Amino acid sequence: MPELLVILTVALVVLGPKRLPEIARALGKAMAEFRKATYGISQELENARAMLEDEARKASEPTPNRIAPAASVEPKAAVGAAPRSESPPNAGTPPSAAS
Repeated sequence: MPELLVILTVALVVLGPKRLPEIARALGKAMAEFRKATYGISQELENARAMLEDEARKASEPTPNRIAPAASVEPKAAVGAAPRSESPPNAGTPPSAAS
């Protein structure tokens, strides 16, 4: 804190009381712009890091084995069983005639 007081006193003597507020204001604006710029750069670096980590994670994951879907095979009938018919027994007759 004492160093800051010395710097402010020297600035007041060198710059004068009229120009000191103008320079302080300009310095404050410059600091704000610097913070905005560094925040934007740090966000961009963070996004790039996250993207690289995702790519590395995807590259290190084992790829699942792709198994081709099996062809649809009708189950075999049991020995001695009657063959399966494709339509129900009353498919061709109207409901009133089936009774």
